[in-house]
Amino acid sequence: MKFCLITLSLLASSVLGAEHYWPGWLGPKRDGWVKGFEPPKKWPAKLKQVWQLKVGEGYGTPLVVGDHVYQHARQGEEEVVWAVNLKTGKKVWRSGYNAPFKMGGGGEKHGKGPKSNPTYADGRIFVMSITGTLSAWNAKDGKFLWRKNYNSRFKPSYPKWGMCNSPVVDGNRVIAHFGNVEKGVLVALDVKTGREIWAQGEDGPCYSSPLLVEHEGIRQVIEWNHRALVGVESKTGKLLWEFPFPHVGTNQNMPTPSFDNGRILVGAENRGLHGIEPRLENGKWSVKAYWSHRKVALNMSSAVVNDGRLFGLSHLNRGRLFCADSHTGEVLWEGPERAGENATFLAFPGHVMVLASHGELQVIAAKPEGYEKVAFWKVSDKSAWAAPVLLKKGVLIKDQEHLTYWSFN
Repeated sequence: MKFCLITLSLLASSVLGAEHYWPGWLGPKRDGWVKGFEPPKKWPAKLKQVWQLKVGEGYGTPLVVGDHVYQHARQGEEEVVWAVNLKTGKKVWRSGYNAPFKMGGGGEKHGKGPKSNPTYADGRIFVMSITGTLSAWNAKDGKFLWRKNYNSRFKPSYPKWGMCNSPVVDGNRVIAHFGNVEKGVLVALDVKTGREIWAQGEDGPCYSSPLLVEHEGIRQVIEWNHRALVGVESKTGKLLWEFPFPHVGTNQNMPTPSFDNGRILVGAENRGLHGIEPRLENGKWSVKAYWSHRKVALNMSSAVVNDGRLFGLSHLNRGRLFCADSHTGEVLWEGPERAGENATFLAFPGHVMVLASHGELQVIAAKPEGYEKVAFWKVSDKSAWAAPVLLKKGVLIKDQEHLTYWSFN
């Protein structure tokens, strides 16, 4: 009987974790896909505010693990990490560290960060400060575990507008890029100690973030750095392939690429949209640009794939949402002008959720025939650049200063 009770307890815990588990930016696979979400038969005309908490500034997404929400933000000269009860919005713990920063010219309106997204794995919260320092915290009690930076090697150790590179965890390795626009290094650190496991390359980081994928039978990190799109073996740090795609002039390498059926879909500021395919044949890698065009282009907004179609925000033609065939690159439709300065996307069967930077949350139909707004709500009067978290019964929104839980019921 005791064994049965323990088994049932573990099973219940597992189910709870599965229901409320959003360990990083754009979800478990960093692809925006919301697994298991079932949309209501009828979307409500209004959302109900369950709770709201002033957590500080920054563009980092919330994390959800079981009954806890974790948030990385800035309050004054400190960057802080919060743990909040999902049901009530009550603080569980708050930890902070000093992180003074002066924003580079032209980026003042975006504030002093943090811009990177936190990541959860195996009881730890990993956060990258806007100044390029990676820290690990105990998710249970907020205890500081370790900290790593490369300040002695790179001066400054962040790009002009601060570090936006979001760490990602694979097994015992937390992987992140350190450095500035001139030089840098992609590294894997031990999740328990912060010890360096491997280091790769000399390229500076851009404002994009790494993806973890299984491609050609190899677990690899796909990353767009300041100079090129690269594939790096996750276990060893070995460079597998690269595709030169540099930051040019004032055109930044910002969006994180999407990965669909072996192809990398990447959009660049004023440089269009591209389908790139790395292949392994007879032990050698080759990389081919399968299609490219300049009908749409991504500035700061990362796109998502839903049922073979790419959904994103093009900054061309005064800013439009768009849908493109991920296999051919054909633009299937574009929405109305002035959709927003920025937008973040989530995907689930039949729909795409869009949070525009002016605080409007939309649900659009994920279909090729044309733009169709299924539902929309005003979820903030402030700027909202952080990616939302879609839960079974509601959505978490991090705006300029507040974290808010909105319910569909």
